[in-house]
Formats: sequence, structure tokens, C-alpha cells
Amino acid sequence: MAQKLASREKIAYGFGDFASSMFWKLFSMFLMIYYTDVVELSPASVGTMFLLTRLWDGLNDPIMGIIADRTSTSKGKFRPYLLWMAIPFAVIGVITFSSPDFGPSGKLIYAYITYTMMMVVYTAINVPYSSLMGVMTSDTKERTSLASFRFIGAYSGGIFMTATVPYLLDFFRDNGANDAKSYQYTVAIYAVIAAIFFLMTYKWTKERVKPLTEETSIKKDLKDLGKNGQWFIMLGAGIAVLIFNSLRDGSIMYYFKYFVKDQVLPVFGNVQWDKLAGAYMTVWLVTNLLGVLLAKPASSKFGKKNTFIGAMVIASVFSAIFYWVNPNDIGIIFALNVVIGLSAGIVLPLIWSMYADIADYSEWKTGRRATGLVFSSSSMSQKMGWTLGGAITGWLLAAYGFEANEAQTMESLKGIRLMISIFPAVGALLSAAILVIYKLSDKFMDGIIADLAKRRKDG
Repeated sequence: MAQKLASREKIAYGFGDFASSMFWKLFSMFLMIYYTDVVELSPASVGTMFLLTRLWDGLNDPIMGIIADRTSTSKGKFRPYLLWMAIPFAVIGVITFSSPDFGPSGKLIYAYITYTMMMVVYTAINVPYSSLMGVMTSDTKERTSLASFRFIGAYSGGIFMTATVPYLLDFFRDNGANDAKSYQYTVAIYAVIAAIFFLMTYKWTKERVKPLTEETSIKKDLKDLGKNGQWFIMLGAGIAVLIFNSLRDGSIMYYFKYFVKDQVLPVFGNVQWDKLAGAYMTVWLVTNLLGVLLAKPASSKFGKKNTFIGAMVIASVFSAIFYWVNPNDIGIIFALNVVIGLSAGIVLPLIWSMYADIADYSEWKTGRRATGLVFSSSSMSQKMGWTLGGAITGWLLAAYGFEANEAQTMESLKGIRLMISIFPAVGALLSAAILVIYKLSDKFMDGIIADLAKRRKDG
């Protein structure tokens, strides 16, 4: 019989993504400009660093999934990692946003080492956390609900971060800290909060779904995954979605600092560019959150696949329009942000719910369950999309002649505008095109879930 979850447990599961999302958004929205404008690394070198470190990190995700699948404790396979990794996650997060005076080459080496460490510990806590959803319940509708709670947590964490970062940075600057120290002290606050929330997720969740068999074979698990065409489809769609998100996230600070700049607005008067950027990020995440809330009713009416495709087509069209907006058209900038944010938000919980379906589909076909490996692929798609988006951001800045903390040329401004509009639009449209051939409809999955429940009962 499918397990129904209490609201408290769903909320507790969402706490985990509240924690990790604060850092995910710190990385995607602030790390590039921190490296270029505070640490003073070249954008091309940062783009290459993102590519190399994140590629390696993406390959670690399936390894972590295999390890988690073979973990056996009295508290479960996946939950213990939330306990074990909470403190290391917080400590290394602060170290990543620290900037010792090692000279240009030393700073780049330090960035490589600390960022690689951060990505390893991020994987070690987030692959088990993601996999946890697949074993908390076998009810596909409960999983969609659980995914929605997860993303409510994620966007709440992101909103909290974007709404407070500009003011925390200003607070520490006003009290004598330079830009580098201001970032370090600000990130330390988020690190403590993240550790606490991970521990709360560990305490208030439970693993329930047991595999049909306890037989374990890495070779067989990988072979099963390699034959799962639906996994490859979701991997491609997931990568494209994250390229879309990563390009938008990584370009926001540059867009407002160098293109929009400070603005005089009705009612608000003179508003500095960083406060506008913070407000834009916050609106982006609030509308993402509203999109998450729309995911369940929309997918119940139209199906997960059709909802995904429609939302990404809308996001693509309105992102492309963004290129032609003038810097003084603040109302239009924020209005487009609302539409794109709603569309992007709808898709993300669907991805995780569809990966849970893929895990069930794999077990149904093979008689073997590898939840951690399947869910690690979703994390891998995030990392790969984030990798490509981050690298492309750095390379585009360099290609269009960006110079940190200087007045930009028309060419470099064009590059910044493309990074927040046309290039993300291509990623969104590509994700929709890939998902056209996905075949695990909601009706098809209902049959699979019923059959698996019968097998478990009979077994």
C-alpha cells in the first residue's frame, strides 16, 4: 500500500533544500562576480575552472549514488549523510568565499582547491538527500507533493539569501570590512543556518520503501541504467534546463552593475544597482516558488510531460524578448522576470518527480532498484548544466571584451545582454524539444506502481 506522508515530514524534507539552495544560489548568482570583481581573476580563467572542477564533480555524482545505495545503517541508506556532512558543508562553504592574498596564480590555485572541495561535500550531502525522496513513499502523487515541498524549501532558502545578501555585505562594509571580508562574514551566517537545517531534515524524516531484492551489483546497476532510455531523455532535458537557469543566474549581477546601473525610480528615488539586482533575484525566486506551487495542479490537469514542455516554451519566448529591453525600462524588466520565473518554477519539481518515476520504471523492468544511482543522475544533470552554463558565462564575458570594474564597451554590453536573454532561451527550447520523446505518462506510471506494489506484497 502506498505511503501517505504527514505535512511535518514534507516540511522537514524541504528544510534540506532550504539549506543547500542558499549555497547553490550563492554559487550561481554571486561566485562568478566574486571571483572576477573581488578576487580579480580573469573571467576566462574562472570559466575554465568552472568547467574542469564541475565536470569532475559531475562524474562523482553516480559514484556517490552507488555508495549511498550500498550504505546500510539503522537510520537508513540516505538519511545518515545529512548528519555526517552538515558541519563539513558549512565549514568548506566559508573557506570557498575566503580570499587569502596569494598573488594572481596563488589565488587561482586556491580557488581550484576550495571550489573542488565544496563541490565534493555538496555531492556527498545532496545525492543522498535527493535519493531520500524515492524511499520516503512509493505514491507517485505524494512524490510530486514532496518534490513541491522540496522546492518550496529551495526557493525559500534562495529568497532568504538574495533578499539579505546586499544588506549584509553593506553592513560589514559599513563596519570596516573590505569587499573580500564582507563576503566571508556574510557566507559564514548562511553556513551556520545551513548546518542547522540539514540536521532538522535528518531528525524528522524516515525511509520506508524497501527494494524487491537486496542483491547488489554495481555492474548490473550501471548496465540497467545504460539500457534505460527514459533516463537518458531526462538527463538531456535536465542539463538543458540548468544551462538556461545557470546563464540567467550568472549574468544578473553583471547585467545590473554594468547595463542597468543605478536608477531613479518613482516612490523609491535613487536605487543602487546592487539593490535592484537583489530585488530582481528575489522576485525571480518568489515567482519560481509560485511556479512550484502550480506544478501539482498543472501536471494533474495536463500531465507532467505536457506541463514541462509548455512551461519551457513560454520561458524560451519571454527570455528572448528580454534582449531588446532598454536599461531604463525597469517595469518591463521585472514583468518579464515574473513570467519567466513562473515558467521555470513549474518545471523543477516535475524533474525530480519524473526521476522517481524512472527509478520505479527501472525496478519494474529489471526487478532491481538503484534509487541512489538514478537520483544521482539528476544531480549530475544539474552539475553538467551548471558546469556548461558557468563556463559559457565566463567565456562569453572574455569573448565580448569584459573588463572588471571598468566602463564596458558596446560589444561587452551586448555579450552581457545575450547572456541573460537569447542564450538561456536556446537552453529552455532545447529542453522542451528533448522531452517530446519521453514516454512515462502518468497513466503508464499508475500501472507500474500498482504492479510493483503487488510484487512487493507477493514477495
